[in-house]
Amino acid sequence: MNEEHRFTTKIGDHEITVKTGKLAFQAGGAVIMQQGEAIVLATATMSSKPREGMNFFPLSVDFEEKLYAVGRIPGSFFKREGRPTTASILTSRLTDRPLRPLFPDGMRNEVQLIITALSADQINFLDILTVNAASTALTISDIPWNGPIGAVRIGYIDGQLVANPTIQQMEESQLDLKLAGSRDAIIMVEAGADEVSEALMIEALEFGHKALQPLIDMQLDMREKVGKPKREIEFIHVDADLRQRVQNAAGDRILDLVTNVTDRHERNEGMRAITDDVIDEMTDEEDGGDNPSHIYEVLQDEQKYAIRNRILNEGIRPDGRSLTQVRELSSEVGLLPRTHGSGLFQRGETQVLSLATLGMPREAQKLDGLEPEERRRYLHHYNFPPFSTGETWFLRGPKRREIGHGALAETALRPMIPSEEEFPYTIRVVSEVLSSNGSTSQASVCASSLALMDCGVPIKKVVGGVAMGLIYDDKSGKYAILTDIQGLEDHLGDMDFKVAGSKDGITAIQMDIKISGLSMDLMREALEQARIGRIEIIDSMLAVMPAPRAELSESAPRMMTIKIDPSQIGTVIGKGGATVRSIQDEYEVSIDIAEDGTVFIAGVDGEKADEALRLIEQMTRGAELGEIYDGKVTRTVDFGAFVEIIPGIEGLVHISQISRERIDTVEDAIKVGDQIMVMVTNIDGDNGKIRLSRRAVLEGWTLEEARDADRGTSRSGSSRGNRNSRGRDRRR
Repeated sequence: MNEEHRFTTKIGDHEITVKTGKLAFQAGGAVIMQQGEAIVLATATMSSKPREGMNFFPLSVDFEEKLYAVGRIPGSFFKREGRPTTASILTSRLTDRPLRPLFPDGMRNEVQLIITALSADQINFLDILTVNAASTALTISDIPWNGPIGAVRIGYIDGQLVANPTIQQMEESQLDLKLAGSRDAIIMVEAGADEVSEALMIEALEFGHKALQPLIDMQLDMREKVGKPKREIEFIHVDADLRQRVQNAAGDRILDLVTNVTDRHERNEGMRAITDDVIDEMTDEEDGGDNPSHIYEVLQDEQKYAIRNRILNEGIRPDGRSLTQVRELSSEVGLLPRTHGSGLFQRGETQVLSLATLGMPREAQKLDGLEPEERRRYLHHYNFPPFSTGETWFLRGPKRREIGHGALAETALRPMIPSEEEFPYTIRVVSEVLSSNGSTSQASVCASSLALMDCGVPIKKVVGGVAMGLIYDDKSGKYAILTDIQGLEDHLGDMDFKVAGSKDGITAIQMDIKISGLSMDLMREALEQARIGRIEIIDSMLAVMPAPRAELSESAPRMMTIKIDPSQIGTVIGKGGATVRSIQDEYEVSIDIAEDGTVFIAGVDGEKADEALRLIEQMTRGAELGEIYDGKVTRTVDFGAFVEIIPGIEGLVHISQISRERIDTVEDAIKVGDQIMVMVTNIDGDNGKIRLSRRAVLEGWTLEEARDADRGTSRSGSSRGNRNSRGRDRRR
């Protein structure tokens, strides 16, 4: 039998237990990590050989949601888990980002991390547990890796920072900060917040970095006691001699290009020309020559070094901007006639069009995952088509990056979305990237703020976003923080630090780095520089759209609500849903009914929606004495006609109360299907039968006059005459 080893540590008020040696023992490294009754299995495995022709490190990280973890059978036709949920993709990305920078350069062996949720107690979060379990599995495995790391979630609850709060505690938190770090530095940050200040964010980062240290201590202890020796593998590096020969062949051409050309497309054409020339010069068909891919790699490195050195030493960026300069900004709203709201935001060559759509409460997204959240009424989707970068590829649905960017924009805007009580719509925003040259996720935040305001959604404040970059020289310690990075700066830089928020505070952060970590002083400086850039961007948006429109778009549904007694829900729905369907068809509205009796009525035509609301009020209130209704004749009999005054509620109009004049048959005055105005003259308290009078409406009688007439005591006596005439007819 396999021997199991057990280790524990404590984060905040919670004990974390790790076991290894018993399960999944053929993996390179495997651990079971538990907090409360939340349990995950993490495995780390590496291929035996490097992948041929690979010019990047092939790491894959997958978080597997299993519904048995919460004692639930999947609801799909196949009754098994299918494609990953959005939550599992986001957890996979959260786990990947702090691990990837710590693998050795030149590593080409495929590494696969699979983290499986075995038990979800819906009290403790699984995402942070997953990051720590993955780090632990790598730490004790035979895979080369420069970890360990620790990860924590930090909440801000009742004015106090809390490490690893529960799901229930987080409902009251002003901050949801997820961070991962090494012993000395922070490696990854992701946060959603309700307009927290930069000072509070720094305090939370410092608190979190200190809180995660016991996790690193535990993993180091595990590595010493149960860790496997790291495997010897082949690292792929360009030969030093080849690098020198490529540098000699290129000469000063790359430096001249970087120094004198600021236009992105012209610079790219120049690099292509240099690359073609050097490869042609250094490859010889007779002896095979040098590897073209290695030559290309060296030339790309030379361009990277030239640009980075110019930024560090001269403070000049590839497009000629200063370190803190934001690219040219433009905003536009109301671009499309039928969408409920549209906003176009452009920053330099990055252009995003966001479209807002309003729907009924029932159109909220139903969630079938491991977290307790069951539905989501604000949805943000992000699409990145190939034409946005002038490329081509197959469209196969959203990739992980697109799902992650959409979730980040959703997090940034969620604190500004009005409550369901204030604005009872389901809201969907779609951001279409039309042109990309850096920070499309933050451009989608800006475009979506514009689209929501154009739609008439009463968002609390405008949200803008900016991406910060970093150039860092680890030898000298010299660095440069860049505001509003473009694509090239993201590619050759050391950090992508996205910060979104209002003028008054941060609502979302996402930070990824390519170096081993960032100091707190550098984080503080980056946040302040981001705040200045964010305010500049928001000011440019407000100049175009200073506030949400006072009225909804003409094409948006008008929604109103009414609260009825829950016992009356069946009355509104009717047998088999017939009543509610007939109301929707007649008044061209959509109707949702909540379990607490809240009825949502939405229609593009506001007057028809009002009429539907009044009808439902009548239905649930029932017929009232003396009230006049516009009813429909449903059937006739010898002695009168039955009229439906409210869907599902009908009463009898006696033949004597149908017309001012004497009539011999009901059909002399009315027919089935006719709409007639009638007054309720009596409601039998025992059986609920309703007596109606059309004549009372025609004569303009009061209720008492109508009741007198119905009893044959009318001042005119005509009703008595009608009855006598019918009596004579029957006798004949």
